Amino acid sequence: MAVISRGFHGRRPEPGRTLPPGQYETRDFPVLSAGPTPRVDRDRWQFTITTETGARHAWSWPDLMALPSESPTVDLHCVTKWSKFGTTWGGVSLDTLLADVETEAGYALVDSYGGYTTNLPLADLRGGRAWIAHTYDGADLAPEHGGPARLLVPHLYLWKSAKWVRGIRLLTRDEPGFWESAGYHSYGDPWREQRYQGD
Repeated sequence: MAVISRGFHGRRPEPGRTLPPGQYETRDFPVLSAGPTPRVDRDRWQFTITTETGARHAWSWPDLMALPSESPTVDLHCVTKWSKFGTTWGGVSLDTLLADVETEAGYALVDSYGGYTTNLPLADLRGGRAWIAHTYDGADLAPEHGGPARLLVPHLYLWKSAKWVRGIRLLTRDEPGFWESAGYHSYGDPWREQRYQGD
């Protein structure tokens, strides 16, 4: 008698695909959230970047849509151990949004509608590695997956890709976010299994 059902542990990855340690592949897109799903109308949606000096840069939804868009295809890795290969998104690179932002900060604290926060080194939002994503698989991003827009940082565990994103505060010192304050790892590299503090 099997201790774990076949559906629970997922499937082995296709040839040529590599999973981070401790992960299994899923073809679904599980929905996991720390609270209720905020419903944010695009006409009142705003995204801000606030520097360590208090300088504020803001974009409305039309502002965001007017910026150059990219279509990254990336693998996702959730701390709950599922991975999804080859997801396709549309969004604006953080390189574009940060281009005119003057800062000496080394850290970022991401803030979401609904109160969720997560922290990252600012370097992980640059270099073509992070986006404000507004579409998934060719369609508008659904609210349960973070729509109208979410942060997408696919090289880290998915809790770092904050849903319903509304702003980023740039900081000179690291400040833990929601899950990090509850014992999750401050960085969250899936290839190093950085799930919890001390990993």
